[in-house]
Amino acid sequence: MKVCSIVGARPNFIKLAPLSKELRKNSVNEIIIHTGQHYDKLMSDVFFESMQIPNPNYNLGVQEDTHGAQIGRMMIGIEPILEKERPDAVIVFGDTNSTLAGAIVASKMNIPVAHIEAGCRSYDMTMPEETNRIMVDHIADTLYASTNTCKNILVNENVYGLVEYFGDVSVDIIDGMLKQSSFTPITAEYIIATIHRASNTNIQNLSEILSALNDCGYNVIFPVHPRTEKILRLYDLKKKYPNILFEDPMNYQMMIHWMKHAKMIVTDSGGIVKEAYLLKVPCITLRNTTEWSETLDHGWNRLTPVIASKFIYDAITNLKRPNAYVNIFGNVGVTRNIVESLIALYGA
Repeated sequence: MKVCSIVGARPNFIKLAPLSKELRKNSVNEIIIHTGQHYDKLMSDVFFESMQIPNPNYNLGVQEDTHGAQIGRMMIGIEPILEKERPDAVIVFGDTNSTLAGAIVASKMNIPVAHIEAGCRSYDMTMPEETNRIMVDHIADTLYASTNTCKNILVNENVYGLVEYFGDVSVDIIDGMLKQSSFTPITAEYIIATIHRASNTNIQNLSEILSALNDCGYNVIFPVHPRTEKILRLYDLKKKYPNILFEDPMNYQMMIHWMKHAKMIVTDSGGIVKEAYLLKVPCITLRNTTEWSETLDHGWNRLTPVIASKFIYDAITNLKRPNAYVNIFGNVGVTRNIVESLIALYGA
């Protein structure tokens, strides 16, 4: 059996890590295509190294561009590779432009598409990820839903493909990461903050966020995304907020350990919202919507639109650790079940 895994950005690499390991454990011939969507070493190479992902067989080097141009260039690069390799299935992950490009090309070539992390919905069509999710879900042949809510969404949308629910591969990723080494934070009570969305990295919104973080009374550790770094440098913002420790992006294992011991997490990343929930750490999402609606139940996640620093400050200072917790992402062994399903469907 031969499969092509198509990735391009940090969230894809994280999901690829356990799946690639399990595929190879089961003697599946996996070809990895890296579109180059994330090309910064700290957002790409470090994940392949720290998570022991095999080097990509192909790297398209597409890099940053407008959405249409980027997706188009990815499709142009992917098509001849799939023509040459002729896999039994193409695997795509999550909701990035690389995910959509890979799914479209494979579908046009009548190669089965398997979508890992299917069924997420924020119902915010201003987010490019929402468009990607919906389109991929409606052309995929097999859809691996992360939660029961995701599964029900796909069923209600009457998608064409087979819907399967085993849970989310992040369950296996985080379980493995926490077992690999001990970790002791080097600072007192702290929060982790990450900001990267275009809507939050304009000078007005980013300033409101940083003001609230700086004044909230906690030590703040802020791993900086390359997009955010550009704004911080352009306006020389770092020196204005002395209570925030601005750091380079961390490798995934280090990030998980810092998150695990945090007082809370403040983010606009859907992936980190999910990880915070799995780690049982309260989270504030600086958005109007979330694709993980279940995390709002019992208060583990709180939506806080970026209107003014006062509202963000109030959310941070008033957030309490909930008592109730429900397992919504499944149990350890998700990746094994997905690979067994892939082999049963496409390995004959």
